[in-house]
Amino acid sequence: MRVFVDTNIIISAMLFPNGKVAKVFSHLLEKHTVIISSYTKEECTEVFEKKFPAKIEQLQIFFDGINFEEFKSPEKIDEKQYPKIRDIKDLPVLVSAILSDADILLTGDKDFEDIKIDKPLIFTPSKYYELIA
Repeated sequence: MRVFVDTNIIISAMLFPNGKVAKVFSHLLEKHTVIISSYTKEECTEVFEKKFPAKIEQLQIFFDGINFEEFKSPEKIDEKQYPKIRDIKDLPVLVSAILSDADILLTGDKDFEDIKIDKPLIFTPSKYYELIA
């Protein structure tokens, strides 16, 4: 299965290595193809530069230490071609998940809760954890 992970999943898995999200992320890395977009990597870097500058080097080590497929996010997106999303800054994540042919989009972002699409299925870490626990 192909699983696209959002920025909040990566940050949570990295900062809380013993937490539920980290367990889900580890399971994905072992059992499935994990997809991380260029947009997501950039967003992670921005968050770390702003909120955790002392850990920015650890972020690169984290990315270097995991096996994932990197998807190049589109530079321009026609909003009319995709489902409407409450926070427009999340549109590149949704579009990248769709275009990367992901089966699942794993996110803790509540802005994705109301999106109705057939593929990818949208799961929170808690919902996914229930499936694997």
